[in-house]
Amino acid sequence: MALESCANNNVVSQLCADVSLPRMQKLQQKFDTQHLPLDDIASIVNEELKKVASVSPIRAGMSVAITCGSRGVANIAIITKAIVDFVKECGGFPFVFPAMGSHGGATSHGQLEVLASYGVTEQFLGCPIRATMETVQVGKTSEGIAVFMDRYAYEADAIILCGRIKAHTAFHGPIESGLIKMAVIGMGKQHGAENIHEPGFSNMARILPQAGDVLLQTGKIICGIGILENAFDQTYKINAIPAADIPVLEPKLLLEAKKMMGKIHFSETDVLVVDRIGKDISGDGMDPNISGTFGSSECSGGINAQRVVVLDLTEDTHGNANGIGTASITTKRLVDKIDVDTTYPNAVTSTLLCEVSVPIFTHTDKQAIQLGIRTCNMIDKNNPRIIRIRDTLNIEYIYVSEALIEEAMKNPNLKLIGEPEDWDFNADGNLW
Repeated sequence: MALESCANNNVVSQLCADVSLPRMQKLQQKFDTQHLPLDDIASIVNEELKKVASVSPIRAGMSVAITCGSRGVANIAIITKAIVDFVKECGGFPFVFPAMGSHGGATSHGQLEVLASYGVTEQFLGCPIRATMETVQVGKTSEGIAVFMDRYAYEADAIILCGRIKAHTAFHGPIESGLIKMAVIGMGKQHGAENIHEPGFSNMARILPQAGDVLLQTGKIICGIGILENAFDQTYKINAIPAADIPVLEPKLLLEAKKMMGKIHFSETDVLVVDRIGKDISGDGMDPNISGTFGSSECSGGINAQRVVVLDLTEDTHGNANGIGTASITTKRLVDKIDVDTTYPNAVTSTLLCEVSVPIFTHTDKQAIQLGIRTCNMIDKNNPRIIRIRDTLNIEYIYVSEALIEEAMKNPNLKLIGEPEDWDFNADGNLW
């Protein structure tokens, strides 16, 4: 009844009637553009695997399980197929399995759908994809935490880990998102992931390497393919690492990955407007290392914004709105798209329930942005500082309000494009 009354009386519109929106200036942000040519990626994977073959041999007749995750890694289908082809060259029998914890609604069918959305199919790979949520306990950490492994992977003769190495969205440490996390949480499926998250993110930097050691000691994992990306979501580097060297080399690659990642070249703003979030953008919908919207108190970084306004979900997130709880304001359009059956499992597993709490929402994009300005404290509301981004993966081009133009002109990493323009709202008050 309260929502219906709000819609009929246009309450938010009345509350924000005196809030005017400033003109916005398009900017180009400069980042390191180094990346691997697309046509070379398969051969690079092959060469990297050859380098570790003497340490991590694949013998004829071996069944080899290859991980594939849910994070929207650039060129993941090509990279995974190259690993499959290498195993075949060695006389092995490869299969791919979803290694994504509780993602895909914590069901085998849902996880297969996630892989298919990335082009990772049996037809493309030329090998089976085996999906199960069943796990096998392979041991316990020194602190007594049980560690689990996907049943199909456990039954294989060998496992090759494949994953992107990057900054985590809820904790910081020598090992964050990468091969160890893929092994511990990805291969642990929903049950294993939930077990590792139980102690909370304040302990994750310590617990994750311990659990990784348990898995490495099984002897099942023979090597890992670590992938690094640049700020443009392009493959920057691919390294094959023998299993025993992963705990030593992954931290070094993580530092390199952090140097390559994108950022917003401003330290603070009054309002950050994010056009869309989704699991295909970040595990948290929007990468808090860029947006500053951390769901865990263990992390800091990204831009400092008083209000974060999120307008929509990506199509490829399939209703998964994980991360919306870190926004200040959103839209009814986004709320209507939320599929709780795909959104909630990840939050329950990670124990970060705040990630999926629905913030205050408005009926139009314009109202959401106006409300963001209206509720900021101690700012110049006649000349507010606003930054608008498409999402946290696409930040080469951003928009800033006129209040930030002078600061932008002093930054060599920013280039002004065109002239300031009014917001392009349609007749319904939306941006599209």
